[in-house]
Formats: sequence, C-alpha cells, structure tokens
Amino acid sequence: MTIETTNTEAPKAVVSRVGKAPIPVPQKVTVAIKAETVTVKGPLGELTRTFKGVRFEEKSGQILVHALEETRTGKALHGLGRNLLRNMVQGVSAGYKRELDVIGVGYRVEAIGQALKFSIGYSHPVLFPLPTGIACGIEKQTHLTLTGVDKEMLGQVAANIRSLRPPEPYKGKGIRYSDEKVRQKAGKSGGKGGKKK
Repeated sequence: MTIETTNTEAPKAVVSRVGKAPIPVPQKVTVAIKAETVTVKGPLGELTRTFKGVRFEEKSGQILVHALEETRTGKALHGLGRNLLRNMVQGVSAGYKRELDVIGVGYRVEAIGQALKFSIGYSHPVLFPLPTGIACGIEKQTHLTLTGVDKEMLGQVAANIRSLRPPEPYKGKGIRYSDEKVRQKAGKSGGKGGKKK
C-alpha cells in the first residue's frame, strides 16, 4: 500500500546566518554605497570593492547586507559579502598585521627602501619588493611585522614571503609565520653497518 503526500508548504528562504549579522561602523569611518560598489574611508586609509549578489543598507550606524537571490549561491554570496565588507571596515579603522620569523644560522632580512633583502641560504640575496599599502617593521633582523589595511593583500604578501624559503621539516630552517607550528621529522640515525660475508 502506497500513500502519496503533497507538500503544500512554501519553500523556506535560504538565509545566511553570517550574512544577516549587521556590521557596526565605528566613528571616523564613512561608508559610501553606489550600486554594487562600496567605498570605505577611515583613519588608516581607503578601500573600494565591487560586490556581486548582495545589496547594502545603512541604518542607525550599521550596515545591513541583503541577498539578491534566495538560493544556495545567494546564501554563499550573502555571507561572503558581509565578511568582505566587515574586513574593509576593520582594515581602515584598526588595520591588520601578520608576523613572520626568519630562522636559520646566518639567515636575516633587512629593509632597503620599499623592498626587503633576504639572506636565506641561497648563493645570492633575495630581493622582495613590497606593494603599495603594505608596511614592514624588522626586529633583530629575524622578525618581520607586516601591516596594512587590506586583509586579502596582506595575507597574500605574507604567503609570498614565506614561499621564498618554506621551513624545512628537519631543523625548521626557513621563513615561517610567528604562530605557525612546524611539524619536525626525526633525522636519520646512523647505524653501524657490518661487512657482508
């Protein structure tokens, strides 16, 4: 015996829990919304980005993000758009930083204008130009502190610097994030080999 049922309920709207959270706008920060383009200005700088799949509403010192489509793709764009705009607001108001360590005997880094000069075990020093908007502080020639207002750019620059000499798994020499834990391997033990008979 087969019983057929008909669902008469309307499908529920797909809403992102992250996307529906309002974004507070601090003092001294202005947000200009023009169609899909948003410009955020603050004490540390200015950022502009074009968004897809969302619209913004400014209300009582906060920015509300609304999805344009009630689909799974719309839900994804809803949460993404909200987080990207939040990162922009935080970047121009408080900024972001990323710290790296240069580890190894004789390994060091120094600043030359808007570039970094690395001595990291190669036959020649490596020159790394810093893009506009990224600043770097150096402590004891082995500790880097990168700062900037664009979180995405800052993360990419830090990743590019790390890739110049990724930490090797035996002695841990190389460039690593300060909060990174490198899983080290045990070195090969030299056993006593006997003569073959």
